[in-house]
Amino acid sequence: MTDFGPDLTGRVALVTGASSGLGARFAQTLAAAGAKVVLAARRADRLASQCAAIEAEGGAAIAVEMDVADEASTIAAYDAAEAAFGTVDTIVANAGMNIEAAAVDVSVADFDRLMAVNVRGPFLTAREGARRLIAAGSRERQHGRIVLITSITAFKVDVGLAPYSATKAGVAQMGKVLARDWIRQGINVNMIAPGYIRTEINQEWFDTPQGAAQIARFHRRRLLEASDLDAALLFLCSDSARGVTGTSITVDDGQSL
Repeated sequence: MTDFGPDLTGRVALVTGASSGLGARFAQTLAAAGAKVVLAARRADRLASQCAAIEAEGGAAIAVEMDVADEASTIAAYDAAEAAFGTVDTIVANAGMNIEAAAVDVSVADFDRLMAVNVRGPFLTAREGARRLIAAGSRERQHGRIVLITSITAFKVDVGLAPYSATKAGVAQMGKVLARDWIRQGINVNMIAPGYIRTEINQEWFDTPQGAAQIARFHRRRLLEASDLDAALLFLCSDSARGVTGTSITVDDGQSL
């Protein structure tokens, strides 16, 4: 899977938005490093094939239906994870969405939905995980790992992404505050800010002439690959990141320079 290989044997990881794109890659990467993985997403029917692929490689995985914007659904997903593997000690809050419309055309309903998924979702995911980690003795074990997926658009101005960028900037700051809130509880909270990668959210855009022109403006004239995030993810989820909390790692191939 990758040349960077911390051993995550013994860890239980929950990845949201795991039915496709970056979430699916994150789940595969963590499983390949030895973690038992809980793949969470609203589209539960798409998780079965992801779990099968992990199990075919000798990993352990289960699928749980989870709407990150819904508290009851989030609690139920953690209940299912604990029943299968025990306490979740590694959390990757990846689920997210975007609204494809100019700011002047974004409806209040769509704006609220974006905030619910992209901001409330990571908060509920991290909060429920932290509650259970603390109850399970994370202060003594110092083993909690929470990774929030933000974006370079949290600090880089790109036209047409005002609501989306606001959500990612909010998550970046929220992660720092949560890191401070839980610093004495043995829980490390960090962020990964990816650059542009072709995913279901943006692939149609990058197939347009305007999308191709955007790629041409990047210094290296290319998009990132999902695998480029492997090393940062594995590091932040491992014991090697014992002394790292409240930090955001930008992986963007220089797109924001």
